Amino acid sequence: MRFILIVCGCLYGFSAIAAGATDAAKKLAQDVIIVDTHIDAPGILMERWSDLGIDSPKAEFDYPRARQGGLDVAFMSIYTSANDDETAKAWQVANTQIDAIEALVARHPDKFAALRSPADVEQLRAGGRVLLALGMENGAPIGDDLSQLAAFHARGVRYITLAHSRSNRISDSSYDPNKRWQGLSPFGEQVVAEMNRLGIMVDVSHLSDDAVRDAIAISKAPVIASHSALRHFTPGFERNLSDELAKLIAKNGGVVQIPFGIAFVDPKAAADTQAHFRATAELHKRNAAHKAAGRPLENIDDFDKQWAVDHPVPDTQIGAVLDQIDYAVKLVGADHVGVGSDFDGVSGELPEGLRTVADFPNLITGMQARGHNDADIRKILGGNLLRVWAAVEAAAK
Repeated sequence: MRFILIVCGCLYGFSAIAAGATDAAKKLAQDVIIVDTHIDAPGILMERWSDLGIDSPKAEFDYPRARQGGLDVAFMSIYTSANDDETAKAWQVANTQIDAIEALVARHPDKFAALRSPADVEQLRAGGRVLLALGMENGAPIGDDLSQLAAFHARGVRYITLAHSRSNRISDSSYDPNKRWQGLSPFGEQVVAEMNRLGIMVDVSHLSDDAVRDAIAISKAPVIASHSALRHFTPGFERNLSDELAKLIAKNGGVVQIPFGIAFVDPKAAADTQAHFRATAELHKRNAAHKAAGRPLENIDDFDKQWAVDHPVPDTQIGAVLDQIDYAVKLVGADHVGVGSDFDGVSGELPEGLRTVADFPNLITGMQARGHNDADIRKILGGNLLRVWAAVEAAAK
């Protein structure tokens, strides 16, 4: 997600809450292949280098807690902002983040391995290694050059979120009131086709409703929503998927990966998030007018600090995420649901019980208590995503 609305100020080490998970859940967490499709560790590494191969209490992902929680495959989010795009920095920022993940793997080859194909999971995770795959959040780094898709594929990128907080040259964003393309752009249609050819998963998280429909209609392979909750719980919040769109993703053979961030799963927080993006857009308009008139500009940092005071994050329990999973399974079936936490991307704004990668046994405990059988839990925690990834590879071949 990688935007900051409210700074919690909480630092998490090994989760004390994880001790409350049942023995059966802890055992299953270590046995099942857990795939988390959205962890923002690369951005954290750019802000402050941390050796994630050892205990790193200021991060929500590191090797010791990943193994404690049973996490096997972690998609590292190669995130670039709309500002990076507008200032022509996106390509450099993306490649620098990939460099950081490669450095992490090189530093700890006994703990991490780069994952480029689902066919390699069993071989590479031998010895307890955590596998790091790459997902690009925002298609901005490719610029106007389709050949950059092949270049990033060669570097290991295996899904691309077409847009992020603002509409770009590829697609409209759910957060942007200016829907310049009314879906995907003509260039965006070419991007989807080339991603299909290369075997890069098309990610529709962050897109406008019309753009999601376009991506599904154009793609010759299943699409994913790498970290999107369901709008059923957050009416009016376009960032989350409507029932209609979730069903279309499933019909296409894809998977909806449920995030953990409070902004996605709590209705008040979702409404505040939507309002924040609208208010920020208005601030940018005012600043453009101020600049043209030679007047002082409003300070965005001061604006965000005051917003945080006026819109505190609601206390949220793990049940809010479990509600999302329950509803998704009923809506589209257990074969089309997964998890994309957004750890390290939501400023610590996470539900009680799901604060770090050590807490996956808590999620399993809750799912078992709500009647999900172990076979379905295996699918939801990783099997479904690996199946879709393999299908995208097969379509490319």
